[in-house]
Amino acid sequence: MSRLSYTYRGLIVPVLTPFNNDGSLNLDIIPQYATYLAKNGIKGILVNGTSGEGMSMSVVERKLITETWVKAVKETKQHLMIQVGGAPLPDVIELAKHASSLSVDSILCLPELYFKPTTPKQLIEYLEIIGKAAPKTPLLYYHIPMLTNVNIHMGQFLESVGDKIPSFVGIKFTSANLEEGAQALHADNRKYTIFLGNDQLINAACALGMNSFIVTSGNMFPELILNLLTVCKNGDMLKSKDMQEKLSSAVVAVIKHGNWVETMKVAMTLLTDIDTGLPRAPLKPISTEAVTIMIKDLTNLGYQPKVKHC
Repeated sequence: MSRLSYTYRGLIVPVLTPFNNDGSLNLDIIPQYATYLAKNGIKGILVNGTSGEGMSMSVVERKLITETWVKAVKETKQHLMIQVGGAPLPDVIELAKHASSLSVDSILCLPELYFKPTTPKQLIEYLEIIGKAAPKTPLLYYHIPMLTNVNIHMGQFLESVGDKIPSFVGIKFTSANLEEGAQALHADNRKYTIFLGNDQLINAACALGMNSFIVTSGNMFPELILNLLTVCKNGDMLKSKDMQEKLSSAVVAVIKHGNWVETMKVAMTLLTDIDTGLPRAPLKPISTEAVTIMIKDLTNLGYQPKVKHC
């Protein structure tokens, strides 16, 4: 089988999973969520990633979320990437087959999280299994070492893949190590798509030649990020630096109050009309005091957060 082509470039937003107050899935809000992002220029969606709390849901729930987003993007025509990893291998295989059967645009996969791979060869062998489960769907690897503790060098890994996984097209690179990111970008004659997953290094990554990003702040600040990418593309480094600083200040104002997902869910409710509810255990809601400070900080940065009733 020849290698699958993968043409999507630019911005993908990892969506938050909406939960009701009792912890059950709130599927009803997803069409509105998709429309909100589409109206704000977001052409790509990642489902069941870190921000989507994919690893906190059952296989049945992950399938339901995927199916609901598949229906939603039929209307909005957005690129749909589904994260299938972070579960026992039989479940990952099942999730990959399920996503592929729904003709999603791409699948993203974490490494095995218990019997962790320690070499490029072991990681390739794991991804080969996922690739065989969904041979017709472009496959990307999800590199997020601060959460997985899988520290395989992405430049070396991509140089080693060759033709072993015909469906393999690239990685989501969630790391601040742009030296490694640049090596990944240039691996095997720039064969692979590299999505940077770091909201605070977009302009620096652009300067290195990266053109694709998966960043959670795109949920709340889509216009700022799309404008930043345009300025970067035009080569205006001074303007892009200012815009990056504006984005980073907003991100820091949000995430200083707790875990990434816990705080981003609050920001989503404060800054948009999409209420994604509380995070799922083991994560916890942030304190009322923290929400008050976040509102004040975002207001001082020029945003108009709604007053949140906890």
